[in-house]
Amino acid sequence: MVNIMITFPIQKVLFWQQLFGVSMTEAVRQLQRDGMRTLYRGLLPPLLQKTSSMAIMFGFSNDVSRLLSRPGSTPGLVTSSMAAVLAGTVEASLTPFERVQTLLQDQRHHVRYNNTFHAFRTLVRENGMRELYRGTVPVLLRNGPSNALFLGLLRPIKAETHAGQLVTDFISGGLLGATLGSLYYPLNVVKARKQSQVGGAFQSSWQVLRTIYSERGGKLSHLYRGVHLNYHRSLLSWGLPTSF
Repeated sequence: MVNIMITFPIQKVLFWQQLFGVSMTEAVRQLQRDGMRTLYRGLLPPLLQKTSSMAIMFGFSNDVSRLLSRPGSTPGLVTSSMAAVLAGTVEASLTPFERVQTLLQDQRHHVRYNNTFHAFRTLVRENGMRELYRGTVPVLLRNGPSNALFLGLLRPIKAETHAGQLVTDFISGGLLGATLGSLYYPLNVVKARKQSQVGGAFQSSWQVLRTIYSERGGKLSHLYRGVHLNYHRSLLSWGLPTSF
């Protein structure tokens, strides 16, 4: 919760860069035009989603690792990776929260959806339950592998004091999370585009990626617009839960 409250305004700037491929300056200007009244619009879905997904990632994967390993033995790399991927798959059940967050952050939908609960009701009533899970494929492709890499590569660094331990955990978790966030950044770009659509055909992730790439002049750097801001946000969003 601390993580989301601190980084949410940064996430809104990042969202505009992911969705429209604009520069950070233009994204900040858009937030200024929207005003302070809408700065924290869409906060509830990530609060519910992120707190739950972190609990699943760290708790569920640990429990599954113990279940899959032999009694009395330490879970191996393969076992831990399988548990992490499975936890990431379970996390994908929280996709509706990311879906609604996208709609509430997109100014094109401000008039249509009043708040989180209104967005949920309207989507289901007008388009059915399936509409809540638009964008699930990039979430699955992101969550499972990134969980496996994060939990597999994260190694505790012992410090002499409690304060020192907090700092080392924050740095190691933050740097690893930020690196993985940059690696899987295009999947978040695809997810944002897919989830900004309401109704209509469900396009494949590959088709959406090709469309975005074409719209942005066929330049890979434009596909990664916002990745630097995402890296610095991830330092906080992964460093905080790792150290706490």
